[in-house]
Amino acid sequence: MAKLILIRHGQSLWNAENKFTGWVDVPLGEQGRAEATIASCKLKHYRVRVCFTSMLFRAIETAIIILTEVDDICDGRIPIIKHQADDQAWHGWDKYKGSHERELPVYPTAMLDERYYGELQGLNKAETAVKFGQEQVQLWRRSYAVPPPGGESLADTVKRTVPFFCDRILQHLITGDNVLIAAHGNSLRAIIKHLENLSDEEIVNVELGTAIPIIYDIDAHGQTTNKIILN
Repeated sequence: MAKLILIRHGQSLWNAENKFTGWVDVPLGEQGRAEATIASCKLKHYRVRVCFTSMLFRAIETAIIILTEVDDICDGRIPIIKHQADDQAWHGWDKYKGSHERELPVYPTAMLDERYYGELQGLNKAETAVKFGQEQVQLWRRSYAVPPPGGESLADTVKRTVPFFCDRILQHLITGDNVLIAAHGNSLRAIIKHLENLSDEEIVNVELGTAIPIIYDIDAHGQTTNKIILN
């Protein structure tokens, strides 16, 4: 029985300022780093074998803090960020055979990026509600299929996130590897919708706190058998 650990990144500097962030690459603030450290302590009895994150720094930073603040989580392995071989912007200097027994691969992927908020990115949420109306902003933020101007809906996020989960992540769980996914509220809600077979109406009511680990037991058939939240 493998463990799937989902965790939303710690509080970012724009979370603290109540701004729409989306794909803007804003780092964690002091509170966010502390939250990730606390999450690492909560996970001290778990042994992660592989990690997936988004391409955004706040998710990567959260993952690395969790994997390094408590050494036992990596079970003696060193986390190594694995850059995509087909990424033309990457110089490829990290290319080498690697050591399966000594390293814990960390795979960043755009498929786990936060929902793209389009024209709302960088705007204060409260001020946007005053400008467009609370009901309209709530529709952009919490409906399943209505996207913000120029952005993605949660349904759009599901279309890119769930296939990646099924194609790349689930295979590790089926073979018994414990997996950590450090990502974002909406990309994680997409995975949760799939794991728990939630309806479009049910998933919009799911809220994820920053740096709160959610742990699923996944059997050899890829089915969810249990869930706990480490508040």
